[in-house]
Amino acid sequence: MFEVAEYIGIIAFAMSGFFVAVRSKLDFLGVLISVFLTAFGGGILRDIIVDKTPYTFIHNTPAIIVFTLMLLLILFRFHKRESVENRPWFIVSDSIGLVSFSITGALIALESELNLTGVLALSFVTAVGGGIVRDIIINEVPFVFKTGFYGTVSLLVGALMYLLSMFDSMSFYPTMMVFLLGIGLRIIAYYKKWSIPLI
Repeated sequence: MFEVAEYIGIIAFAMSGFFVAVRSKLDFLGVLISVFLTAFGGGILRDIIVDKTPYTFIHNTPAIIVFTLMLLLILFRFHKRESVENRPWFIVSDSIGLVSFSITGALIALESELNLTGVLALSFVTAVGGGIVRDIIINEVPFVFKTGFYGTVSLLVGALMYLLSMFDSMSFYPTMMVFLLGIGLRIIAYYKKWSIPLI
């Protein structure tokens, strides 16, 4: 269950990193760094926090998938198209990445026997950590800090995973329900323009 969610998140966020880099007019190396940071940054931070060797440092498949995806996006000239960041398929893809990584963060936290605070923190860091680092590097205000309900969805998913653990219901179907609920909430929040009040 962890590996499925991890790979779904990697693919979805690699695409997100690619389009952010193209929008910022980065060169090939810049695009590569943006893609890898977005896809792997949160997972690396997650694993370091719980004192584990990062998953992407001991498995070759994630890097192969991301590099292949990036080449395919370039080959089919997605970088030459008009902005796709507001297209429905991209919103769905990004939502899938957000929720997938939130789940993997929660699973690692629960495996490490962390409390609710730890589960929420790892869920959040895994989902948005890579994007925050990427945005700081390209000198932008991190996306999660200016988009309502993006980080909030991650925290809600983490809380639901913790509740499943408390009631000993950590199986495929309940987790899939959390996955679908998280994606649905993110998509509805995007199109309804829900946001957290500004200070």
